[in-house]
Order: sequence, then structure tokens, then C-alpha cells
Amino acid sequence: MSGLTMQVGDRQYGVGSEPVADVSLPLDFHGAQPSHFAAPMAHARPLQIGGFVGDTSEGGSCNCEVITLTPHCNGTHTECVGHVTDDPVSIAKLGLVPLLPALLLSVPTYTAADCGESADPAPIADDQLVTARALEQALGRCTAEPLPALLIRTLPNDVGKRTRDYGAGALPPFLSLQAIHLLLEWDVRHLLVDLPSIDRAHDEGRLAGHRRFWGLPPGGVSSADATRPDATITEMIYVPDEVPDGIYALSLQLAPFVADATPSRPLLFGLAPA
Repeated sequence: MSGLTMQVGDRQYGVGSEPVADVSLPLDFHGAQPSHFAAPMAHARPLQIGGFVGDTSEGGSCNCEVITLTPHCNGTHTECVGHVTDDPVSIAKLGLVPLLPALLLSVPTYTAADCGESADPAPIADDQLVTARALEQALGRCTAEPLPALLIRTLPNDVGKRTRDYGAGALPPFLSLQAIHLLLEWDVRHLLVDLPSIDRAHDEGRLAGHRRFWGLPPGGVSSADATRPDATITEMIYVPDEVPDGIYALSLQLAPFVADATPSRPLLFGLAPA
């Protein structure tokens, strides 16, 4: 153990000294990578200024690359309320605590036709939803209480999530409105999902789930109207099968971008009763 302790409810836990899982997706700028919303792939090229080239294989004195990416669409990223507001809000100014009590839950998805839950706009019959009912059942199976951070692992948990082009083929799953409301009841402040978005990929620009999670009214575009402006959403994580559902300490590491979203590296640390 690291000597660090964490209070979770009325119990004290010791925090492991080494992470049990890095649930971010490594972003290979020269190889296979995940993408969403038909955005260009993240890529890198050698810096060229005058006679300098930032590539030792081309005779340069060192390697120095220019990297181009879209955080919302290229790999694991964390976003804040500024994602949907007219006024700029920077994720770098949120001031997250170094370790957060976190709960990992695994859930299957269900078609909109079968689950009886809804979305905005209304889903089509074969849309796949993460439902409130599935989340409640998963919580019951691991006999834990909701915590400030929640990681959702959707089932089946195939490794294709690491490099999937979510702009091709069937639309990816997303959260029902009932699931979002449940997260508000649980007072989840930091949501992490292995999906490219908590909303439908093509939702007429409403981003209803995002807005409700941040406490904005439908169509709201002012951060002053958000009742949960400190909340974050992290998308495109991947939690390996060998990491069991349950409670962890989460280190949500963010690149210090002055932007509404930034590449992130969520690390999970084990907890043991102190």
C-alpha cells in the first residue's frame, strides 16, 4: 500500500501504490486509433522550418513532431460544460482533486424497442441504450453505494473499442434519459464511459444527455445556468475484462489545455479496508 487513505462513505480504505488499470486509449499518431463523428484521424508530421526537419531519419538533429488532433473525436478525452455553452469554459480551471472515490459498473445495452426507456430526440427502434435499469442492477450485483465518479463498461467488452471507427456502420450505444436522471440522483460528478458520446451520434444537435448531466435546461448555452458546472464527462475509455466491478480510487489526469475538452488518462488504484 502507498500509505494514502481514502474515506468512502463511513469506511476508511488504503490506496494501492500502483495503478491496477490505465483505462485510457493510447493514441498512436502513426497507426490504428479510434475515431468518431467522421473526424479526421489524429496525425503527426515532422516540424519543418527553413533547413530544419524534425526527423532524425531524414537527417534532422532531433525528432520534433507537429501533432494534429480533435480531442472530442480522437481517443480518450475529458470535457466540461464549455462543450455546449456560448461562453468559453476551460477544463483546466476545474481544479480536480488528485484522487476520487470511483465505482466501476459493467452493463449490457438494450435496443430502444425492448428497454422502454427514452432519449431526446426519440430513439429509433434498433438504437442501443445504456439504461437506468441496467445500471441499478449492476449496482445491486456489486453491493456498493454510488460514488462521486462512475465508470461504465458496456458489454460485450470487445478489444475493438481500442481502435473502432465510430463513424462507420451502426451507431454506437448511448445513455437513455432515464440513465442520466439516475446519475443525477446518485450525484455522480465525474462520468467515464467506453463510448464516443453519452448522446446519440446524430441527435439534431441537442446533446440532451450532456446538458442534463451539467444541469443545463434543454438547449441551454450559458454556463451561468448550469447547476453542476464542476461535473466532467470522460468518453472513449477502455476497461479490460480482468478489472472487476467495484470501488477504486480514480486519478483523472488531464492535459492542461485551455479548452472545453482535453486528452486524459484515467488511472484506477485498488482500495483495501484500512
